[in-house]
Amino acid sequence: MKVANNTKELEDCEQANKLGAINSTLSNQSKEAFIDWARYDDSQDHFCELDDERSPAAQYVDLLLNPERYTGYKGPSAWRVWNSIYEENCFKPRSVYRPLNPLAPSRGEDDGESFYTWLEGLCLEKRVFYKLISGLHASINLHLCANYLLEETWGKPSWGPNIKEFKRRFDPVETKGEGPRRLKNLYFLYLIELRALSKVAPYFERSIVDLYTGNVEDDADTKTLLLNIFQDTKSFPMHFDEKSMFAGDKKGAKSLKEEFRLHFKNISRIMDCVGCDKCRLWGKLQTQGLGTALKILFSEKEIQKLPENSPSKGFQLTRQEIVALLNAFGRLSTSIRELQNFKVLLQHSR
Repeated sequence: MKVANNTKELEDCEQANKLGAINSTLSNQSKEAFIDWARYDDSQDHFCELDDERSPAAQYVDLLLNPERYTGYKGPSAWRVWNSIYEENCFKPRSVYRPLNPLAPSRGEDDGESFYTWLEGLCLEKRVFYKLISGLHASINLHLCANYLLEETWGKPSWGPNIKEFKRRFDPVETKGEGPRRLKNLYFLYLIELRALSKVAPYFERSIVDLYTGNVEDDADTKTLLLNIFQDTKSFPMHFDEKSMFAGDKKGAKSLKEEFRLHFKNISRIMDCVGCDKCRLWGKLQTQGLGTALKILFSEKEIQKLPENSPSKGFQLTRQEIVALLNAFGRLSTSIRELQNFKVLLQHSR
């Protein structure tokens, strides 16, 4: 029996490694474009720290060849990553346990009410931080449920929505009421990133901002499409005002804001510990996208003061940040759409 279990574990491990592997295929045209982009970026004035894209450890990846979906990466290894994110960064004492945390000791009849009682006692900024991380976690889980490995025949995998997995993570009964809270935080995160897009529009509307691709026509088309997106976000009613954050005494607010920033920065480091390449890719991308959104929201004054026809001073977005911001918002938008699909599927399955 033990030999059979070990064989099954090895098969599961091999499948997870196969499904989680990165497809690093790039055309020669793409490789030449990346070199050209780097040369162009180096000629610009930067006023923020950049990751070293030329590091031997850095790798360009075509996101279209590596869609975010179920890879088999699960169990204690995945739990430990998310547990570190919540336990080390969400301003939570060790004596307070998150609901349904598989790594926490049994709490008897406590269905998480003690956790939410504690959470409601925190300041607005710390509550927002937790909701953002919870929303990000929910969004990633939704992607995995919507693009689940349903079967694999003749070496060709079949992907699609897994209702059972969705219910396990979000059903009110199966999650003891935790699932709806997670989805509520997903919508909250969506509104935060939507607001960031509307706030950063003036940065891109300036004539000096050029979304360089190496092709003049593509540059213009890309910028037009991006400005159209920003215009759409401005027509959407905003339900969150970041000005209510860090609004206390200046010294305390500055200290809290720095703590907020450092905690979020640590989460991006923890994402480096994810054992699955593809999971790490999308986890880091969406984390950086959220970090960029927060950077925008807390730089409104700097954005408003930007000159029209000269390099940005006081606020700058790198190519990495722009890519992360737009892809992260795209992932959240997809999560909302997939959630609606699951609602339809659940109604039909009754």
